[in-house]
Amino acid sequence: MATTEHPPPSRLRSWMLEGLSDMGKGGGHVGPHAEPEPPHRGQPWYRVMCLTGVDYFSTLGYQPGIAALAAGLLSPVATIVLVLVTLAGALPVYRRVAEESPHGEGSVAMLERLLSFWQGKLFVLTLLGFAATDFLITITLSAADASTHLVENPHLTGTLHNQQMLITLVLVALLGAVFLKGFLEAVGVAVALVGVYLALNVVVVVVGLWHVLTAGHVVADWSSALTAEHGNVFAMVGVALLVFPKLALGLSGFETGVAVMPHVKGDPGDTEERPTGRIRDTKKLLTTAALIMSVFLIATSFITTLLIPAKDFESGGPANGRALAYLAHEYLGGAFGTVYDVSTIAILWFAGASAMAGLLNLMPRYLPRYGMAPHWARAVRPMVIVFTLIGFLVTWIFDADVDAQGGAYATGVLVLISSAAIAVTIAARKAGQRGWTIGFAVISAVFLYVTVANVIERPDGVKIGACFIAGIILVSLLSRLARAFELRVTSVHLDDMAERFIRDIASRKIRFIANEPDQRDQAEYREKVEQIRADNDIPGEDFVFVEVTVLDPSEFEASLTVRGEVLHGRYRVLTLESSSIPNALAALLLHVRDLTTGCIPHMYFEWTEGSPFHNFLRLGEVAPVTREVLREAEPDRARRPRVHTG
Repeated sequence: MATTEHPPPSRLRSWMLEGLSDMGKGGGHVGPHAEPEPPHRGQPWYRVMCLTGVDYFSTLGYQPGIAALAAGLLSPVATIVLVLVTLAGALPVYRRVAEESPHGEGSVAMLERLLSFWQGKLFVLTLLGFAATDFLITITLSAADASTHLVENPHLTGTLHNQQMLITLVLVALLGAVFLKGFLEAVGVAVALVGVYLALNVVVVVVGLWHVLTAGHVVADWSSALTAEHGNVFAMVGVALLVFPKLALGLSGFETGVAVMPHVKGDPGDTEERPTGRIRDTKKLLTTAALIMSVFLIATSFITTLLIPAKDFESGGPANGRALAYLAHEYLGGAFGTVYDVSTIAILWFAGASAMAGLLNLMPRYLPRYGMAPHWARAVRPMVIVFTLIGFLVTWIFDADVDAQGGAYATGVLVLISSAAIAVTIAARKAGQRGWTIGFAVISAVFLYVTVANVIERPDGVKIGACFIAGIILVSLLSRLARAFELRVTSVHLDDMAERFIRDIASRKIRFIANEPDQRDQAEYREKVEQIRADNDIPGEDFVFVEVTVLDPSEFEASLTVRGEVLHGRYRVLTLESSSIPNALAALLLHVRDLTTGCIPHMYFEWTEGSPFHNFLRLGEVAPVTREVLREAEPDRARRPRVHTG
């Protein structure tokens, strides 16, 4: 029989699926034998810090204004609380995450390892929903704030009046277009953007502090108003603790910090199993970024609160979403202010790029492996289009409003940090580190309080997160059903005994008997051989039994290890462990065919007695499902392993 010819894929399809690791020349399945990606050479940690810094440091564009709206005159005090939580809470947690998950998977991978079966998968999907909330809102909020800086620039106010929605959509679309084109090495761009942006912020902060200190009445007026409004110091601290959850945006960037770990160069002696230098340098990255951001957060909240009238922070005010830009224009002139606006717009836009890269790194890592995403989800360009369209929708829902998106952003950030704190608490407990366990448990309690308080205060965040979670779970379940007959074994390994069995029968007709192990006594195997011979009218007893044990049925993709053993002195048995019996059997048959250079193996099944409908409800009869998996994996009937039932 002639080999089935597949028409070549269209140019559009080839372009969309370019880089898909398991797409063959004709669009067929290549699987684990695809050409691996070249290893990343890595960069010094301080350069990679700028890659995560475009997300973390860019929050200075809107964080002081949000803090002023949330805490009013107490903004500097509340920001100090934020800094303490950052340095004493988030930083130790993510330094431990860097140790436990040094390949960029983050806290989600840590929790995935602690949980199994369907409850573990659903928990990871929930976390992915909040991660999607975090990263997508980073894209839309950053684009909205970038458009705010553009619209509110004094030189462009009249020209771009009421065009913020359009500008935000254009920025999101431009971000998507860059990734469709191909997002190359971003570290160099990030270093330039972060260096210029932080340098300009240093100028604004120094000038702002100089104006505060030279106008002595400013500090006195603020102190008097603060005392009149809140009374004593203890009342101020108490109120600051209550409003602190609204400032949680200042904690963003830590999850991105561990996500970029694979870019960190580390030491020449680092291994994939234990990249000691990469872990050490990532800790330096996290610590340095946290210290730099802490200084800027305190300084910027202080000068913006004291130098900008409260009414200017409100929606529609000139400082809303751009407090530092307001000071740059006010005290350093229009030229410097415009340069500051351009720098802020650039880093905010690039923060969206960092978030898009995080999405493209995170989602394909889990969903296809769970069988809970379409096959094309492994390719970059289709996912970029999906995320860009979702960004359009979120921008439209929130009307490109920075303040309105703050709650959803904070919710995503806080859920991820809380899950990371819980993960490291469990890891410390398993390691028998009692002191660290207690410390991380306290940190977890703090972040859980902040998360719950934020959800109660601004429920829109959890609503958006719930929409993402519901969407991910719905698409996942539909995808899992649609891919039920897909060959999902990533690799097959035979031990020496199993290979010997295959070699022994390769010169004759290769016959396997699928057996559901019961007592595994001599009578069980003898009766099975007699039954198969009678049902299929086969002489002789040259069979090899195959037995599959189901471990975790919630797993979708897994490698297969085949072990051979001889039972009762005469019966050759191959034993396998898998999440799906039909998939394991189909993968074994294809592997044996390829191992024996095209010799077609046969597998014999004993038909299950009982109602076909009842068997269907039990996830299908093994024999027809095995045949369907083989038909999907090998369209050429002449080369397809044979399945027999009796």
